[in-house]
Amino acid sequence: MRRNRIFFGIGFLSLAGLVALAMWGAAKGRPKAGTSNPPVYTADGKLVLPGNYRDWVFLTSGFGMNYSNGGGSNPMFTNVFATPEAYRGFQQTGKWPDKSMFIVEIYAPASHGSINKAGHYQDKFQGLDVEVKDRSQPNEWSYYNFDPAATSAKALSGGCNKCHSDNGAVEHTFVQFYPTLRDIAIEKGVVKPGTGIPLTH
Repeated sequence: MRRNRIFFGIGFLSLAGLVALAMWGAAKGRPKAGTSNPPVYTADGKLVLPGNYRDWVFLTSGFGMNYSNGGGSNPMFTNVFATPEAYRGFQQTGKWPDKSMFIVEIYAPASHGSINKAGHYQDKFQGLDVEVKDRSQPNEWSYYNFDPAATSAKALSGGCNKCHSDNGAVEHTFVQFYPTLRDIAIEKGVVKPGTGIPLTH
């Protein structure tokens, strides 16, 4: 009987060890908190389009927005998403954590379809714009444009960085147009001086 108890005790310890080992292995392979949606790049430095961005936090939508006085001849719908980690980080500190990503979906408008007789709805997909904060890259903030069928894109070298730096309400982002975050930015006092916050606020 004593011998059986010894074997049982050894077996129990072995089982406990295996369980602990399995838990350690699972924890080791799990992404660290705050980095479960990091930017991924190809060997030649292109940004890989995240396949799960529709599961991210929806920030806002717009229609026909244009940053020049002439306006746009082809107004588009836009939908803006941010990684959950970026959203939580902003809620807590009013700052965007490193590896934050933002995606802007672009859709052409339509007005008559199915039962709709007035107004506009989002119709044909036109592509994506992506903004990334990543200190490991040549520029901390980088911008990418994806054609509708593209799965990767290289960083843009135009004036996106300067425009966002000069006009973004918080860091390089247009929080002044994000009703889900505007109040947080005002409350935490992180709005860039001179930024034009909409009059409703």
